[in-house]
Amino acid sequence: MGMIDFQQDVLTRSFEIPVVVDFWAPWCGPCRVLGPTIEQLAQEQEGQWALVKVNTEEAEDLARQYQIRSIPNVKMFYQGKVIAEFAGALPRKAILDWLDEHLPNDAKQAWSAIQDAVANGDPEGVAQLQAYVADNPANKEACLLLAQQLIWQEPAKALALVEDFHQDDLSLWESAEELRVINTFLAGEFDDSPAGKALTQAQGALAQGDHEQFVLRIIQATMADKNYADELPRRLAIAVFHTWGVQHPLTRQYRRRFDMALY
Repeated sequence: MGMIDFQQDVLTRSFEIPVVVDFWAPWCGPCRVLGPTIEQLAQEQEGQWALVKVNTEEAEDLARQYQIRSIPNVKMFYQGKVIAEFAGALPRKAILDWLDEHLPNDAKQAWSAIQDAVANGDPEGVAQLQAYVADNPANKEACLLLAQQLIWQEPAKALALVEDFHQDDLSLWESAEELRVINTFLAGEFDDSPAGKALTQAQGALAQGDHEQFVLRIIQATMADKNYADELPRRLAIAVFHTWGVQHPLTRQYRRRFDMALY
């Protein structure tokens, strides 16, 4: 294309369709390799995204504004912002993978909205999440998020959602292990030792919906005996804080107190 109007052709247009900008220069050898490949993909995927090529020799201000330090440099604009980028002459398959990962679509936006609803405690969030998992059973992040919501009331259903998680995806597997720790606590019968009594009291607080007392009793059990029942109080507290998330008010209030109880 000839001279471009960056505001119109990229920023404004990106509110209608993602715009991929290829920053290049005539003297750049890798640019001559990348250019035809990305142009071909733009033709093949016409309607999904638009391609704009910016010659950095002719648009030095833009190159400075977008901190182009090496070329080729490719940035994806969506709703006026850069949402993804890569540098260098990637092969066709790698560019396809990049596009697949970063192009916004309805499914990704729906999943993002559900995550926000659940995180914000929207009463509709869990129902939306259950419907999403039913339609997208291969989305392990969604299965885990639903399991984290269900573990307290329907532990068997929660554990079924994560039973095929493997250690090759370590973060997902560790999160699933934490749900198993919570289940061990929920189903546990504890002795009359100080740690055992505190865990029994934690079960009672949870049954009454008193989450603050629930956390305090777990911390009490940790202080009484870190090694009780294969370190259950310590592992339980970590599992609860991770499952609730860092923004949960009780995580923010008591995580530090728990950490101090370990020492």
